[in-house]
Amino acid sequence: MFSRLREDIQSVFNRDPAARTFWEVLTCYPGVHAIALHRLAHWLWTRGLRWPGRLVSHLGRFFTGIEIHPGATIGRRLFIDHGMGVVIGETAVIGNDVTLYHGVTLGGTSWNKGKRHPTLADGVVIGAGAQVLGPITVGASAKVGSNAVVVKNVPSGATAVGNPARIIDNEQDQKREQMAGQLGFSAYALATNQDDPLAKAIHGLLDHAADADRRFELLLKKLEDAGVHVNGDLATADRFDPQYLSKIVD
Repeated sequence: MFSRLREDIQSVFNRDPAARTFWEVLTCYPGVHAIALHRLAHWLWTRGLRWPGRLVSHLGRFFTGIEIHPGATIGRRLFIDHGMGVVIGETAVIGNDVTLYHGVTLGGTSWNKGKRHPTLADGVVIGAGAQVLGPITVGASAKVGSNAVVVKNVPSGATAVGNPARIIDNEQDQKREQMAGQLGFSAYALATNQDDPLAKAIHGLLDHAADADRRFELLLKKLEDAGVHVNGDLATADRFDPQYLSKIVD
């Protein structure tokens, strides 16, 4: 028990630059408290002491703001950063070295008995506010972006973003990045002040379409100046309005 506690505290130092001392982590990190209480609750639950297990879990929720069902299976070195509002369901399975930020839900989508909560493989990172729902699997070292809603499996090493979540894999990144370069923007040069990658890609396509529309009008004018007759329907086609479409995307 104490060796696991030391592991948990060390995992905080490894993943949280704000952690300063052993005593601070032990006394002031609710994620560490929630995991320690869950181990006791889970020990009671698996030995048929269901009510005491639920009571310990409830007390953990009261003191930490983190709700972990005593039936959940949690591996080693789970780091729950901040933790407020984290909910982990009964049949959830969490591997080793997983990181959860505040507001994460590992929830179910059914009232049926049996496996109804997610499985997180080793090294998974779930961003703040993300909802991972149903008996799905998030593969090893995968990442889920903040506020994403994930209802399908996430492959190992992939990143899921958006609502509903979209999978971003390496091959797809390369293809979109190549196209992005041709359009004059970088779809996945992500920083803290940038939008969702798909929205950035759509805006880039709108910019490209607006430029094509401008060039087409210039071509029509050159033809008319040269005395070339232009079909009336073609010349009076509806004008493309990228600003209106941009508002829809936003």
